[in-house]
Amino acid sequence: MYLFIVSLLLILFQYASAKRIFESQNKRLTSAKGKIERLTDSIAAMDEKLIHCSHFKFENNEDAISYFERDGYKAETIIATVQDAIYSTNELKGQHPIVPYASSEGRKILINTIKLLNHKWIIADFSDGEYWGEVFFTYHIREGGKIEFNLVESFLYPFD
Repeated sequence: MYLFIVSLLLILFQYASAKRIFESQNKRLTSAKGKIERLTDSIAAMDEKLIHCSHFKFENNEDAISYFERDGYKAETIIATVQDAIYSTNELKGQHPIVPYASSEGRKILINTIKLLNHKWIIADFSDGEYWGEVFFTYHIREGGKIEFNLVESFLYPFD
């Protein structure tokens, strides 16, 4: 009789313990499913934002790429070539050839970031460490690979 009661208590204890573990696991699973759903929604929103942000990007513009390919240029090298040409203007002495603003005393204006929008347009930001702004200009690759830049618009952020 004692053996029957002890084994019944043992079975009840194991059942209660297993039920508690099962409920805990179900709660964790439900929580994880909710988190996965939120993260999936977040990823979808970020994908949509990325598609929107990359609309004006040379790499995603088939017309701009084919424009250069018709002239015998490889699209992969155009970005690097144009960026190198722009960054090399930072090394020139005196007034920056693309940025129409004079630098503050003892400083030099440098172009920091460049974005090729298509086969004709570029936007870039510049700074001399104290003043900063942005420029919008066109570019054209001449015969022999020489790149010509023409300023279209620029602005300097107000200094506080």
